[in-house]
Amino acid sequence: MKVAVFATKGYDKASFEKMNEQFGHELSFYESKLTPKTAVLAAGYEAVCVFVNDQLNRETITRLVAGGTRIIATRTAGYNQIDLQAAEEMGLTVVRVPAYSPNAISEFTIGLILTLGRQIHRAYNRVRDNNFELDGLQGIEIHNKTIGVFGTGRIGLTVLQNLSGFGAKLLAYDPYHNAEAAKLATYFDDPLEMVSHCDIITLHLPLTPQTHHLINANTIAHLKDGVFIVNTSRGGLLDTQAVIDGLKSGKIGYLAIDVYEIEGDLFFQDLSNEVVQDDTFSRLQTFPNVLVTGHQAFLTDRALRNIAETTLQNLTQLEETGECDNVVRFEAIRGNN
Repeated sequence: MKVAVFATKGYDKASFEKMNEQFGHELSFYESKLTPKTAVLAAGYEAVCVFVNDQLNRETITRLVAGGTRIIATRTAGYNQIDLQAAEEMGLTVVRVPAYSPNAISEFTIGLILTLGRQIHRAYNRVRDNNFELDGLQGIEIHNKTIGVFGTGRIGLTVLQNLSGFGAKLLAYDPYHNAEAAKLATYFDDPLEMVSHCDIITLHLPLTPQTHHLINANTIAHLKDGVFIVNTSRGGLLDTQAVIDGLKSGKIGYLAIDVYEIEGDLFFQDLSNEVVQDDTFSRLQTFPNVLVTGHQAFLTDRALRNIAETTLQNLTQLEETGECDNVVRFEAIRGNN
């Protein structure tokens, strides 16, 4: 199958080419994101392979269809970047990678808690300048903290499993209870009630209309003073302006994010010689109790192998049988909302 792979970096190309030795698809790699303007590059390709910040809105999908594309393969677990209704209306099949490495996300999440909570990043920078002063580096311990986990699918469950060894009290919120998660955490049916008990909150939900701005001004009003918020899921789960207000008031004591609400113009590129035009993002960067990373929680050797293998397997299944276990359907998603 001819596949146009968009938004690719060197690590994407290496993992896909290596894994494709056993599948034999015809892959063409493009560094540019897939947008209405770049959709012309996919003309003549049966499938496009996309990533988290590609723009598969109705206009892009219309142009893909005009060029002969009939399959959208996202190499992500989430699919909020795809207009599923438009894809279904125009006869395109959408497939995803439901679980590439829950441990990659979980371990990075805990790494963020430890790094910011113990000021490791600031200590590293001081020592690089031969400054061994400890003032200002006082940290917090996870032991005996109450931690609330939003979302108990594969990633959220793994977070609970990995956190269970720290001696913390674990709480969970998810409309769909997970029996394994229930062995480790106490479920709450009301998210506002859960957050009122939490010292640390970590988010592992997909971005949907229902979860958009899950952490907003109303949610923040119910938080403990000085709460620690971690987001390695999707930036849109946080109302960024409300979070900034919470940081200014002290309601939010720590914020560690690997994703950002409007990251499409920032992440996955080198802007070190440019002036960042996003004033909200720049404001976040001024807080000493904020740690931002550039959407790298997924980036491990195992995850890259699994992403490539599952994506290529999805395409092979569709090519050989017309069906795939990892198809995403608009009706099914709408029915679950």
